[in-house]
Amino acid sequence: MVNKTDFIASLGKGLAVIEAFRAESPRLAIADVAEATGLDRATARRCLLTLHSLGYADYDGKYFTLTPRVLRLGMGALAALPLAQMVQPWLDQLSERIGQSVSVSIRDETEIVYLARAAQRKVMSIGLLPGSRLPAHCSSMGRVLLAALPEPEARALVERSDLSPRTPFSLTMPEEIFARLRQIRHDGYAVIDQEIELGLCSLAVPLYDGHGRVVAALNTGVAKTADMPARLVVDYLPALLGVQDGLRRIIH
Repeated sequence: MVNKTDFIASLGKGLAVIEAFRAESPRLAIADVAEATGLDRATARRCLLTLHSLGYADYDGKYFTLTPRVLRLGMGALAALPLAQMVQPWLDQLSERIGQSVSVSIRDETEIVYLARAAQRKVMSIGLLPGSRLPAHCSSMGRVLLAALPEPEARALVERSDLSPRTPFSLTMPEEIFARLRQIRHDGYAVIDQEIELGLCSLAVPLYDGHGRVVAALNTGVAKTADMPARLVVDYLPALLGVQDGLRRIIH
């Protein structure tokens, strides 16, 4: 626990304001930020105007939006993570070998955060870069990471998640998702069939450190065809498991 004398409250408030901006709420008024953060309107206003003054936010007189400058905060931190640097060469080689895009992500509460990626072709309508986020409960990497948790912890995270369907194939009942997590624990991999986006199937495996702890997830995503996702496991699982084994020996 940080000593109160070492805690900079204003920095904490500023970070909370930045986190209030989400994909579903990219434009926020002062009142919106105050409600999202629990700050009073005067404090929210000062934080927003400070971000605007420093170039981290645009302001049209009513609404604030974050600028690309904010990416410096996250991208620099992600790039500095040893794991991101460690996995990138493996992803590059794996992507070339199987002819598909591959990614590594970590979990942040109810979401996954893309840590590294090697792209062959675009199979999703949204662009995925390091720092991109997706819901954990309906993504292949997210389910692998949830399955690695003790069941009570995984259950609590799923129940806190927004289970609104992203496609007609999305699982929206917690018990259905828990059943999939139990299957993933048994199989050692997760397959998603158009739950995150129509036309997309994906396969993910956990990444372990040298002590056998799950530290991240690795996946590949392919376009939906008549014989997908049945072919995913046959065509791509051995290559993903090879990378899993190789990384296990160097991740500490």
